[in-house]
Amino acid sequence: MLFNSFVFLFAFLPVALLVHWLVDRFRPEWRLPVLLLLSLFFYGYWDWRFAPLLIVSILVNWLIARAFIRSGRDTLIPLAIAGNLVVLAIFKYFNFFADLANMIPGVSTPHYDIALPLGISFFTFHHIMYLTDLKAGRAPRFDLVRYGLYIAFFPQVLAGPLVRWSEIMHQFEERPYARPDAAERFARGLMLLVIGLAKKVFLGDQLAEYANPVYQAATAGHAISMGEAWQAALGFTFQVYFDFSGYTDMALGLGLLFGIVLPQNFDSPYRAVSLQDFWRRWHMTLSRFLRDYLYIAMGGSRKGLAVQIGALTATMTLGGLWHGAGLTYVVWGFLHGVGLAANTLWRKAGYSMPKILGWFCMFSFFVLTIIVFRAQSFEAAWRIYQAMFGFGAEGAAMKWRAIAVGAAFALIGPTAWTLVHKLPPRRWIALAFALLFVIVLFKIGDDVNYEFIYFQF
Repeated sequence: MLFNSFVFLFAFLPVALLVHWLVDRFRPEWRLPVLLLLSLFFYGYWDWRFAPLLIVSILVNWLIARAFIRSGRDTLIPLAIAGNLVVLAIFKYFNFFADLANMIPGVSTPHYDIALPLGISFFTFHHIMYLTDLKAGRAPRFDLVRYGLYIAFFPQVLAGPLVRWSEIMHQFEERPYARPDAAERFARGLMLLVIGLAKKVFLGDQLAEYANPVYQAATAGHAISMGEAWQAALGFTFQVYFDFSGYTDMALGLGLLFGIVLPQNFDSPYRAVSLQDFWRRWHMTLSRFLRDYLYIAMGGSRKGLAVQIGALTATMTLGGLWHGAGLTYVVWGFLHGVGLAANTLWRKAGYSMPKILGWFCMFSFFVLTIIVFRAQSFEAAWRIYQAMFGFGAEGAAMKWRAIAVGAAFALIGPTAWTLVHKLPPRRWIALAFALLFVIVLFKIGDDVNYEFIYFQF
């Protein structure tokens, strides 16, 4: 179910909070099993057919971890990781690789109508993080309930953030409502939830209405004017930010409501002054995963400049493929790999540039490359590029108000996490958030509720 749906806000969440509080109060030993059951119900509500995959995935990986600890057989972990990747490949990439194979003369590979289970990329990466750390001797064994909750905890299971076991497992042992700061945590969790909802419905969804029609027209082969092209490029640039950072704020807020602090995922990325700086601020937990489990595994910066450049490019290309089973995603990732490689060479050569120029280069690069990411084909992307630089249809008019508001929040305002932790406990602030929540509900009731962009990854 969507965080911005009435069934979640008025049915699942209140019931889950009440049940969680009751078991924590009267049967604290039941708290984690109940939280796991609530998480599995949340996951299966969207489409119950996917729930068995998540449950079997948890059970099989837990059994393999247990067998590894008992037997010490090193081959078990690589086999388990390979198995996870095979499952991911079947559900997410089968038809993509079939298309690639069909490009070879004489080869004919069938297509299958395979539904993509929500969150499969995220829970696969969680398994990989734990199994890799277990093999390296950094992770201990956990019982099935704790491991299952690490994988399926409902605020994170669909679209992250990607959480390391070491960041969350110790928190499961706490009594969240017995903490001296329990009320403060709960209040800040509610504020984060409201801010995330507001970002999604007031900015992300509004910007979708700026970008979607233009990309659809480009896909259909229609001519695009310069104004429409810039509207689509800038509109999606800020839409993807407010959509995903709004989701993350909600996830962090929901975590706090249940006593769990999830890791930060955004740190004002559009203020970055270089591409390297950008990837330290954007989807921080994914960047950390790619760095620790791909880039460093490929040699990182320890085996010379040529290996480092190759590892950077390959890591980002695979990161692009992770975002979607399409060549446009692969090219987007490759371009960012090349950009990061150029950034590295520039820095190693000892060059520097004024921060404002660095920001301009970073932001321009992001806006131009996100077109390939969003477009449904290279032809559609090319049509938008042509129009942006005056080779499309006539017309410079564009919708800009939501883009201007989005830019102001993204470039000037504080992050939601910083804001809610700076606000003092005042009655008028609580009333303001309550009023904002009511307005958000009216907006949700009136408009189309767009799915979160990262659900498809």
